[in-house]
Amino acid sequence: MDDIRSVAAALVESPKGILAADESSPTLTKRFDALSIASTPETRLAWREMLFSTPNLSQWIAGVILYDETFRQRTSEGTLIPEFLAARGMMPGIKVDTGAKPLAGTRGELVTEGLDGLGPRLEAYRAEGARFAKWRAVLTIGEGRPSRQCVHANAHALARYASLCQEHGIVPIVEPEVLMEGDHSLERCAEVTRVVLDAVFAELREFNVDFRAMVLKPSMVVPGVLADPVGVDEVAAASVAVYRDAVPASVAGIALLSGGQSDATATAHLAAMNRIGSLPWPITFSFGRALQDEPMRVWRGDARNAEAAQAALARLAAANSQATENR
Repeated sequence: MDDIRSVAAALVESPKGILAADESSPTLTKRFDALSIASTPETRLAWREMLFSTPNLSQWIAGVILYDETFRQRTSEGTLIPEFLAARGMMPGIKVDTGAKPLAGTRGELVTEGLDGLGPRLEAYRAEGARFAKWRAVLTIGEGRPSRQCVHANAHALARYASLCQEHGIVPIVEPEVLMEGDHSLERCAEVTRVVLDAVFAELREFNVDFRAMVLKPSMVVPGVLADPVGVDEVAAASVAVYRDAVPASVAGIALLSGGQSDATATAHLAAMNRIGSLPWPITFSFGRALQDEPMRVWRGDARNAEAAQAALARLAAANSQATENR
């Protein structure tokens, strides 16, 4: 257990964060389509290899979450991607859930699946170099949402996943995402996020998950995208207040998701949270789109744009790294 505790601590230790490059092939295809980039196993590999080859990326990135396709691919020089990352000072991680599916007994709510056969899959991933894993639950705010059934079904799945990870020597990243969709207020998001996190940690305790050997990846407390915006400091204060109430001090750290925020907004919120100070755990970043959207727009599937795209990623990663150092 000491080994995965040290891995969990290293993933969230300032000034580093986590690059979430674990979009499924269909999701990445949608993003490629929007930029008229052909989506094939080869172009998806070229995109990710270009990102991971960014000079000095390990100064700001402790680990990279991979999708199964990428985890099993080889670089243009023939090196397996997990080995490629490790050689550059970044820990390879793996997304292990199989996506959110309709939850019976609710009005269109979702539960994340992937527990069947997870133990053997984790054993194989660990043997192939994975040091940590990720499982994402999604919850929406609306009339009667999230329902009690949805909250508890997803909390239960997250806890079973986390327990299995630790049994197989892998650090679990526990990601309960409260989506930004809707017109809910900051206060309503805070209320729901607190309920969700309380349920998640109650289930984690039931499954004897070692909090010192896990990383929490929560959404920030923000108003819905259709609601009136609020200030950066208001989001930071509301988020930290919820985390203080619901997240045990023994958790290795919090790695925030960007949840569709712009890169500048996500970074500003991260910095403002760390300025609050006297936090019981480190707060860092585990961003996907907030680190990749600009580099993808620059790259556009053209190898001639690789250097400029890498420069964009380096600038964004460095800015988020600096945002973790305000505490």
